[in-house]
Amino acid sequence: MHLSVIGLGLIGGSSCAAIRGAHPDWTITGYARSIATREAALARGLIDHAADSLEDAGAADLVLIAVPMGQFRDVFAAVSRGRHAHTLVTDAGSTKGSVVADVESVLGAMPAWFVPGHPIAGSEQSGLDATNAELYVDHQVILTPVTSTAADAVDTVTAFWRDQGARVSHMTPTRHDEVLALTSHLPHVLAFTLVHALSDDDEHLDIFRYAAGGFRDFTRIAGSDPVMWRDIALANQAAVLVGIDRFADRLTQLRTMIASADQDGLIRSFERARAARELFKALSEQGAQHVTESHPSVFQVRAGGALTGRIRVPGDKSISHRAVMLGALADGVTTITGFLEGEDAIATVQAFREMGVVIEGPTEGQIRVHGAGIDGLKAPQAPLYVGNSGTTMRLLTGILAGQAFNTVLEGDSSLSRRPMRRVAEPLGQLGANVTTSASGTPPVVVTGGQPLTGTHVDLTVASAQVKSAVLLAGLYASGTTSVTEPAVTRDHTERMLNGFGVPVRREGATAFVEGGQRLTAAAIDVPADISSAAFFLVAASIVPGSDLTLEHVGLNPTRTGVLEILKLMGADITVLNPREVGGEPVGDLRVRASALRGVEIPASLVPLAIDEFPVLFVAAACATGVTCVQGAEELRVKESDRIQSMVDGLSALGVQIEGTPDGAVIQGQGLDARFRSAEVQAHEDHRIAMALTVAGLRAPDGVIVHDCANVATSFPNFIGLARQVGFALDVRA
Repeated sequence: MHLSVIGLGLIGGSSCAAIRGAHPDWTITGYARSIATREAALARGLIDHAADSLEDAGAADLVLIAVPMGQFRDVFAAVSRGRHAHTLVTDAGSTKGSVVADVESVLGAMPAWFVPGHPIAGSEQSGLDATNAELYVDHQVILTPVTSTAADAVDTVTAFWRDQGARVSHMTPTRHDEVLALTSHLPHVLAFTLVHALSDDDEHLDIFRYAAGGFRDFTRIAGSDPVMWRDIALANQAAVLVGIDRFADRLTQLRTMIASADQDGLIRSFERARAARELFKALSEQGAQHVTESHPSVFQVRAGGALTGRIRVPGDKSISHRAVMLGALADGVTTITGFLEGEDAIATVQAFREMGVVIEGPTEGQIRVHGAGIDGLKAPQAPLYVGNSGTTMRLLTGILAGQAFNTVLEGDSSLSRRPMRRVAEPLGQLGANVTTSASGTPPVVVTGGQPLTGTHVDLTVASAQVKSAVLLAGLYASGTTSVTEPAVTRDHTERMLNGFGVPVRREGATAFVEGGQRLTAAAIDVPADISSAAFFLVAASIVPGSDLTLEHVGLNPTRTGVLEILKLMGADITVLNPREVGGEPVGDLRVRASALRGVEIPASLVPLAIDEFPVLFVAAACATGVTCVQGAEELRVKESDRIQSMVDGLSALGVQIEGTPDGAVIQGQGLDARFRSAEVQAHEDHRIAMALTVAGLRAPDGVIVHDCANVATSFPNFIGLARQVGFALDVRA
């Protein structure tokens, strides 16, 4: 591999050092305007060759442009003239809209071979002397590919940064600039401005001499390169100005509260800020553990001993989402215990914070939601970004349909491929104005101020998310809203609405809700998620000698399809201590290893186990005989095409499996199943990653599962619990 790095300062030089350690066989060419810098880089062994011109530097397999924003256009133009036909190019610029504009001005359009990127790492020092081979370890790198960017180019650049220890995520250029304007560019501008303002005082030396540590910490970033930050502020001008205006408005409100001695207003403002800071801290700590425990990219698992012990898997994701949503719409304070502190559920928390709802926590699974009332949500300042959470996007669309303000919902690269027209069209029958992209995918645009009228909706897809969106919109509609589903799906929304004082009537496959009602705050105890428990239910069933108990698992009859299917296959599962908590049935599940048999899965159970099918495919592969799955076409439009993902993964392990349009036919290997060693792909899908990890428990020589970072969206402590009960599991970047 031939890497060329243009710009041998902190960013480019550190990348050279990191790649030198990760890939000593690579050839690295470097270019800097200063001949002395090039010679110094050669002398330190950071590069193998020094290019004499930008055109020469463009002749490599991969080119990294790490120059100040003001220089990017001219550098890119020269590189594009010198690049070979196979050369891929990426950059390290802090603003991506300006980079895209510069590339288009040079070439007329974005080429497939260019991948815009931004490593979020830095130092107060700059230049080659600040080079640090570990600069990117556990730090974020955001790639912002556009529709014309080649997928293999994105994969290559993703691997390039991961090889340096970085965590890689994807955003649109616009979303990147909005986020960075608020989290990086604005803080730098404010730090420069505060120090400037204080230095205007004739006594500023005393001010600085006696300043406390908080001043030092806040203003540290004002020691950064002024030229670089001038270029960034102007390159991202529009988004930075929006951030300044937001801050100025909030500062004016704060001044008014202080001037009027508004104690309640100050405590509300400071409490919300503290809660937001705690959320930021929690996410940062999760990020710092990316490679080790929370968000690894790769799982390595092999057959080992029996699985034993007692564990409690995280809180139910579906219930966690709904508890926050209904608590936000209720009158009073809703307390939630057992909340799932995964990225998907936290995305729901953050979305409602952006709409003015005060939410304390999460802290050790506890949250307090200060309800804004059914009509108390406020317009967010920017599009609501919900990450990978389809539940957040779809249910929130129903709530937003009844608001007076306009909203845009965006998600990550995986969510941005999922179908949203299935929500938009039923809501349109109530009078909502909801639009999607031309292909029916996010972003979702909800136009507020539309009068909603209760009506009957017949769903064409058995989806609890779509049903819930219609019922939630029905809260804002005049009259009665009813929705009929083609097959029974989970009923958490109906149960919880009843718990918040809004009766939901059920007649067969149809649910009814009256509009105009108010919700009353409640206490919610979230049971353990049966979808998360399913991975351990299957694992203990297929590993000889296993005897495992899963505590406090939610046993809602619309969610227990996985139990019914496993029992049909001969699984040894016993429900202990059945009880009801907050309107939801729960119990402890004891599962022991057993000889499974292939079955034809009843159509009535398919929608009740739709999220558990990836790991059920693994159970089928370890059963004696053939298992046939039909009527599960919904699996093709989840975080990945889960049918194809499991067909590819299990086939690589030596399983005879054939995908069909709506399911699969799996020839099980029986009680003595031994899968062959292989490297398989999870396709950024958390359930595929965990299912293939479970399959690895029957592979004596081990299985390597790639693209596992999204496991944290639903099961943040999967690795720890898996190791606790006996998984032979290692992780790496």
